[in-house]
Amino acid sequence: MNKIKRICFLGGASWKLEDTVFMDAYNTAKLLGQNGYEIVNGGGPGVMLASTLGAHDGGARVLAVTYHPNYKHVNYEGVNKNNKFDEEVITNDYFDRTKIMLQNSDVHIVFKGGTGTISEFGMSWANSRIHAGHGKPLILFGEFWHNIVNELNKNMVMREGELDQVRGIVSTPEEVLTFIRKVSPSSTR
Repeated sequence: MNKIKRICFLGGASWKLEDTVFMDAYNTAKLLGQNGYEIVNGGGPGVMLASTLGAHDGGARVLAVTYHPNYKHVNYEGVNKNNKFDEEVITNDYFDRTKIMLQNSDVHIVFKGGTGTISEFGMSWANSRIHAGHGKPLILFGEFWHNIVNELNKNMVMREGELDQVRGIVSTPEEVLTFIRKVSPSSTR
């Protein structure tokens, strides 16, 4: 595993400041920023905004991988004007956005969200499986992930080693930092 520098935050766009998931993302990004990691997100609201605010309060830079549709999408949040990221990569569509986010980060953290989060989780997990042994660590934030992973294992076709790609289910920012340091001790600063 190469040295970890950038952490990608994936999760729901609907979370507000008063929501636990928003604060978990904020506190995790702040702690990672204080420990020298950069943050990657999609430039939108919810977990994306929380991770930008937390990263900046922790002294870190934020790369936003965005998609600016040429017409109003009913079910796509777009870029949030309050998300003041430091650098932007503009992509052609939602799928390109997700792919570029995953490619431009070393670890993927998935918080609670909706269908977009499910697709991001699936893309990250599939990519880690395809590149087994060289894949990017996948962290699932929240105890509820145990139930989801168990149901997937019970009801889907899981090949040998696929569940091993889901390498960490955590419930605190400190557990995220510990996990990252464990999978790449040379990444600590």
